[in-house]
Amino acid sequence: MRPPRLSAGAAARRPRGAQNDGDLEPGTAACDLQRGTSNMSFEELLELQSQVGTKTYKQLVAANSTKKQGSRPPVQSTCVADKHRPLEMSAKIQVPFLRQVVPICKKVARDPRFDDLSGEYNPEVFDKTYQFLDDIRAKEKELVKKQLKKHCSGEKHEKLQQLLQRMEQQEMAQQERKRQQELRLVLKQERRAQAQQGHRPYFLKKSEQRQLALAEKFKELRRRRKLESFLSRKRRRNAGKDKKHLPLSKE
Repeated sequence: MRPPRLSAGAAARRPRGAQNDGDLEPGTAACDLQRGTSNMSFEELLELQSQVGTKTYKQLVAANSTKKQGSRPPVQSTCVADKHRPLEMSAKIQVPFLRQVVPICKKVARDPRFDDLSGEYNPEVFDKTYQFLDDIRAKEKELVKKQLKKHCSGEKHEKLQQLLQRMEQQEMAQQERKRQQELRLVLKQERRAQAQQGHRPYFLKKSEQRQLALAEKFKELRRRRKLESFLSRKRRRNAGKDKKHLPLSKE
């Protein structure tokens, strides 16, 4: 078969002396051919590849691609003088989605009540350690009472009265907590004595513990002669709760 004829443009761009699968000879014809491949059509490129050979054609394409890449201006690498300064990016370059931001030292608050570093809470040890606070609270209570006697009426009197009432409630809650601790300590000693005697210890349920605590509370109220007033308040409170669940009367 006769080789396909090249077009006038392709024949003019073909270098003299070029052979199939051979290297390009340095010269003006080779340079003209390299410049002309960018303006050739796809059919002309196929004809050129069949005439000059695959190896020579690849060299021409590689030379043109390197020339195009070399024509682009080099991108200057960004540098930061101080490592704590934010990175300066050019406005012409698109900022990536995942950027490396300057790390910020965030202060983390630590609550000693819920932190393992503070150890486990033991109410007995806590009360023994901070027992001196009871004397301070007693002195503050006496001071509030003296101030209350000076201000018999007015806004100052109401604030002092509320403060004294809150201090008394806190004192009563602390006494109740101490009674609960004493009751738990007595039960623990009884279980320990049963285990030493060889008996199987009996652990009270929470409902039974509440009943024992209520019985101790009643004994204390009876000793202070405040049991009747406590029971009357309890009845009124329960009656108010029951009244909410009753159906409304139809008039």
